[in-house]
Amino acid sequence: MEIWRLPISASQRGKLISAGYTSLSSLSSLSPSELARELKVSETEAMDILKAASHSRGAETSNASCSILEGAQSAWDMLHDEESLMHITTSSADLDNILGGGIHCKEVTEIGGVPGIGKTQLGMQIAVNVQIPHDFGGLGGKAIYIDTEGSFMVGRAFQIAEACIEDMSEYNRFLRKDFQECKINMKPEDILENVFYFRICSYTEQIALINYLDKFISEHKDVKVVVVDSVTFHFRQDFDDMALRTRVLSGMALKLMNLTKKFSLAVVLLNQATIKHTEAPFN
Repeated sequence: MEIWRLPISASQRGKLISAGYTSLSSLSSLSPSELARELKVSETEAMDILKAASHSRGAETSNASCSILEGAQSAWDMLHDEESLMHITTSSADLDNILGGGIHCKEVTEIGGVPGIGKTQLGMQIAVNVQIPHDFGGLGGKAIYIDTEGSFMVGRAFQIAEACIEDMSEYNRFLRKDFQECKINMKPEDILENVFYFRICSYTEQIALINYLDKFISEHKDVKVVVVDSVTFHFRQDFDDMALRTRVLSGMALKLMNLTKKFSLAVVLLNQATIKHTEAPFN
């Protein structure tokens, strides 16, 4: 269960989320005094919050236990489900082979690298490729693109969409099959129309959006990929408390993993690889 569902006041929920507590499990090991200190509230108020969390967690555990008992799945069924899952091509045969066929649905894929290596380009490519029709081996879905750095270039995305349509035309001619109707209906403008773009300017906005995705995707069930570019940008800039940062990012990762399973979609996290030099005595 998520914090925003707790039967507490809106201001209390806001303080919990701002402090990095986004799920009930993140509150389980806290004492009232610790929570009061982090939220800057009285111990009595902290105690009430923990009681509400404990009560909700108990009800959730009971429901989850019933769900697990009723929803048992054999390992053979799991293997069959995994083999039947669709993939999103990266447009690179070598990279698809490394990833086991492409970007997997029902999984979170993290792609890291130094600045300027082409992570944003790959993210835009995936947001376009998820729209490849079923006749061409694609998912025929839509994409959510979460931009934390302001690096999304709509002009470049348009070029990628044009190239994608050209590739499908080549595929059509190569196999000598009649995909004319699909070819005529797909235009670069249509592809861009199916990319839902969110510009995020702070870590609080990012947390709020991740919490909102469940509702948004429920209303747009044809979304098949969520791209986050990049997932830690604001947390590198605005966070000094490493333990808090780890807790918030772990909570976000858990929510995104749940989304992949619930909606059978893929999540792609782009991340920068950084090097931190520290002075140390030479031995």
